[in-house]
Amino acid sequence: MDILLLGAQGSGKGTQADILAAKLGTPHVASGDLLRDAINRDTSTGKQAKVYYDRGDLVPDAIMVAMFLERLAEPDCANGVILDGFPRTLAQAEALDQALASVGRSVERVIYLKADPNVLVQRLANRYICRARQHPYNLITNPPKRPGICDIDSSELYQRSDDTEEAVRRRLAIFFSETIKLLDYYGERGKVREVNAEQSIQDVTRSILQVLDMQR
Repeated sequence: MDILLLGAQGSGKGTQADILAAKLGTPHVASGDLLRDAINRDTSTGKQAKVYYDRGDLVPDAIMVAMFLERLAEPDCANGVILDGFPRTLAQAEALDQALASVGRSVERVIYLKADPNVLVQRLANRYICRARQHPYNLITNPPKRPGICDIDSSELYQRSDDTEEAVRRRLAIFFSETIKLLDYYGERGKVREVNAEQSIQDVTRSILQVLDMQR
């Protein structure tokens, strides 16, 4: 099953995508992870993306589409993926639909994790991730058991440079002016289901499983 988690930064997409990936046995494919990997490896694509990434701006469609289509062609994605952070624009959505259709697939369900912008700013200001595998934490809603240490791999937790309030507000402005248009695009196809992202992590998961008819 190909599922898209749609929501602004801080809505919990990464956390919920990890949970769904484990339940469905399909990869969690996140735009941020792909971008950071390319930037860290200093690839040609990474160099192009870094300028936009550091400013908190959207990376151009051509770069993102090429990056994701390469990932979706890998063997572990053959039976479906949990998409997180892609597509973000109508052009990306159309390119993704064309690529999936060419192999007899499509985005089957779009889960919109809805939250108030002020809640999102507060969450992001308290978001930390681990250096080893980017496991996410929030000092308010999902704190680590040991301060500054990842529960899963014991690596150091740190706050990303693009989680400064200025960069956060810029990214949220982009989401609510541009990416939100994807709700209409997929809504016209009857694929969107809305979930209240201001609930606890466990309650958000239960709500997602309900709209996917997987509650058990």
